[in-house]
Amino acid sequence: MLGTLVLLWLSVCLLFYLLRTHRAKNFPPGPQPIPIFGNLLQLNLENPIVDLNRLSERYGKVFSLYFGGRPAVILTGTQATRAALVSKAVDFAGRPHGLLLNHLTQGKGVIMADYGPSWREHRRFALMTLRNFGLGKHSMEERILGETEYVSALLEESVGKSVDPQTLFHNAACDIICSIMFGVRYEYDHQFFQAMIRMMAENSKIANGPWGMIYDTMPLLRSLPLPFQRALRDYNTVKLHVLEIIQKHRATRVPLQPRDVIDCYLDQMDKRRDDDSSLFDDDQMITLLLDLLFAGTDTTSNTIRSTILYLMTHPEVQERCQQEIDTVLEGRTQVSFEDRHKMPYMQAVIQESQRYASTLPLSVFHCTTRDTELMGYSIPKGTLVIPNLSSVLNEVGQWKFPNEFNPENFLNDQGEIQKNESFMPFSVGPRMCLGEGLARMELFLILVTLLRRFQFVWPEDAGEPDFTPVFGVTQAPKPYNINVRIRNCQEG
Repeated sequence: MLGTLVLLWLSVCLLFYLLRTHRAKNFPPGPQPIPIFGNLLQLNLENPIVDLNRLSERYGKVFSLYFGGRPAVILTGTQATRAALVSKAVDFAGRPHGLLLNHLTQGKGVIMADYGPSWREHRRFALMTLRNFGLGKHSMEERILGETEYVSALLEESVGKSVDPQTLFHNAACDIICSIMFGVRYEYDHQFFQAMIRMMAENSKIANGPWGMIYDTMPLLRSLPLPFQRALRDYNTVKLHVLEIIQKHRATRVPLQPRDVIDCYLDQMDKRRDDDSSLFDDDQMITLLLDLLFAGTDTTSNTIRSTILYLMTHPEVQERCQQEIDTVLEGRTQVSFEDRHKMPYMQAVIQESQRYASTLPLSVFHCTTRDTELMGYSIPKGTLVIPNLSSVLNEVGQWKFPNEFNPENFLNDQGEIQKNESFMPFSVGPRMCLGEGLARMELFLILVTLLRRFQFVWPEDAGEPDFTPVFGVTQAPKPYNINVRIRNCQEG
């Protein structure tokens, strides 16, 4: 019996030795993977950031891990991230294949589309269309401020109560982008509207969480009834509804008189109707719309929730923001995006919230488009690349107070906003987040409007604040409640 156990143990050891992964010559170093799992068992899949930072301390700013049998290069810190995504932007501009997010989007749209003509044309179209519908202009301000009135009305109803703001800010951000894409604003309790909100929140957690990692690493399990099936099902449900909206647009549109993004896309399809090589079609349109929906909702709403949490737990920061707002807006009924130039402290608070919250902790995974080199290492074409943006946003030596919430991280000695090359909450390079411009407008206009009207207070019975985030493609604060008070200030 003992001899059989020894033989079995030796067989297992031999199998592991034969199957163990050998890194290619001059490939970035990293921990030894084990067969089947790679390095997955060495990571806390609920939130791998701490483990990734720990491994970087041992193996360097550019190191490698294996997800199953698939090698991945992890970029840590400002120098490595900028060297790859900026200095060698084209080499690192691809998107990996075979992941859950690929299967959701089928590689179409812009977020998960691989680097190439379709991605370039659709990104250009999306940015141009957002500008045409007012991004950076007064018309977009009115759209955002109009939605903020709905938020304010609900907050006024909550005065004196302890309420959870989670869905409120998701609703507002989602409605703003829906009005641009679909030409309509939804009531917050609308069935399809709430389905979209749930789909984005759940899929964000699944895609970069344990079940997403299992899906990405173990293809044999993909057909089993595990939680990642819900992500696929929910995404397809929303796709079908968006297809219905597109069909209604086809029946009611007036060519070359676009009401929204869908009409603009249909105009593009008409324009290219006789071009057999056209990259614009219904499948691309649906995925692009869902990309815009995700890019325009999750990052903004989660950053607002994080900011409110930090302001409640740092009341002196909230008070200083309100003093600056009152001074700049004295005698006026509403804020303008141009006012940001007169509110350096408010800008610093928003940027510090983005930094400290690290809403896009691992960016969206990249992939090398050709054989390349980075900081002395050789990285083959098709290698998965993961920028650890959290490591950049908290890097010691790059920030005055890297591990605490402090707006002084963005202010010079004269109290003016100062730029920092490590501030990349939406990544950097050609694949940086498509929704950044809209997010910056929303964050400033919504937060200034709300802080002018309300004081946000941590509930006395809520216990100690927990700043541990809920990890996902977009990182969110844990659910919390707020107390809302009306401010005694004059708005003109």
